[in-house]
Amino acid sequence: MVPPGDGWTHDPYGGEVVDGKIYGRASAVSKGDFATFTFALRALEAVCKPQRGSLELLFTYDEEFGGETGPGWLLKNKLTHPDLLIAAGFSYEVVTAHNGCLQLEVTVHGQMAHAAIPESGVDALHGAVQILNALYAQNTRYQAITSQVPGITHPYLNVGLIQGGTNTNVVPGKVCFKLDRRMIPEENPTEVEATLRAIIEQAAASQPGIKVNIKRILLAHAMQTLPGNQPLVEAIQKHGKAVFGQDIPAMGTPLYTDVRLFAQRGIPGVVYGAGPRTVLESHAKRADERLDLQDLRRATQVIARTLHDLLT
Repeated sequence: MVPPGDGWTHDPYGGEVVDGKIYGRASAVSKGDFATFTFALRALEAVCKPQRGSLELLFTYDEEFGGETGPGWLLKNKLTHPDLLIAAGFSYEVVTAHNGCLQLEVTVHGQMAHAAIPESGVDALHGAVQILNALYAQNTRYQAITSQVPGITHPYLNVGLIQGGTNTNVVPGKVCFKLDRRMIPEENPTEVEATLRAIIEQAAASQPGIKVNIKRILLAHAMQTLPGNQPLVEAIQKHGKAVFGQDIPAMGTPLYTDVRLFAQRGIPGVVYGAGPRTVLESHAKRADERLDLQDLRRATQVIARTLHDLLT
């Protein structure tokens, strides 16, 4: 679960509806899609129940931690093996590829000391700063690497959490930070991790008395486009244009999703859901995350019609 954070003008867990938009944490990412998929299936069941094939509706909860406990477990235990897959997407576009993600926890060890005699210790925070400078310099270099997948630009990293120290008057003996490295589909995850580890270890080695531990938290592979997803792509594009009145492009996204776990097993899938046009527009992972309810209704129609086509 991603905490709400600061700056909300609506209750992040209230589900308030104002001017046709519903506000709340995960309204756009991705509880709106839960509603879209559920009511699309109910519409098919009530109005035009398919005469062949079957549908599964899977709700899992651990995408933020890699998906291995949810869809990964279902696939591993052969409790699901669909021919095609539509996954929660919160986007007008049909997403056919996405980035991978590597997350590392880096612990920098120094030696605690009284701030009055700092020379008797080793400042772990100063060591962490040198490591972070090296990582941010590498992040700048990533801008020269370009993905060939529309919708995906270049690799990048983000340091999202830093903790350390014991008190204001104590030289910090330990600092821990967590980084998130987004990998474009063309990259090799093994090489990416090896490069990051080398950068961190070299920067630590340049600081006398500093030691470092590196722990992998998450490795989510990129999703590659599978040729068998064309029936899904074409059906969503056809009905999306009819319902929304605009062309629906097929493209990649810099996010990562559980769909990769299905793609790695040769199951073609796409990511599609209840708007908005951009992640920024939805305030996803920010204050006042919201979803236009008209988008929700339209996306439900698109999914229902798409499933009807595929099962008729």
